[in-house]
Amino acid sequence: MARRTWQGTAGRLMLALAVLLDRTVTGRAAKRRLQHCRDAALRAAYRRGVPVEVLASRTRLTQRWVRTVVTGGKPPPVDEAA
Repeated sequence: MARRTWQGTAGRLMLALAVLLDRTVTGRAAKRRLQHCRDAALRAAYRRGVPVEVLASRTRLTQRWVRTVVTGGKPPPVDEAA
């Protein structure tokens, strides 16, 4: 149980870092570097259990873009109907 709480806290912390990086980006080269860091923070938060909807709303990005970032640029898996 303690591990789950720790992962949730770590995920929220990574999300806060992603939001901070996204809002402080300026300049072309700096923007690329900081977006790379932001995307890494988004992936880390996602791996720790923060849902895509929360990531998108806090970073003001679309859910589709966040899904693309957390899957490494590959399209998200499609659930097939039975």
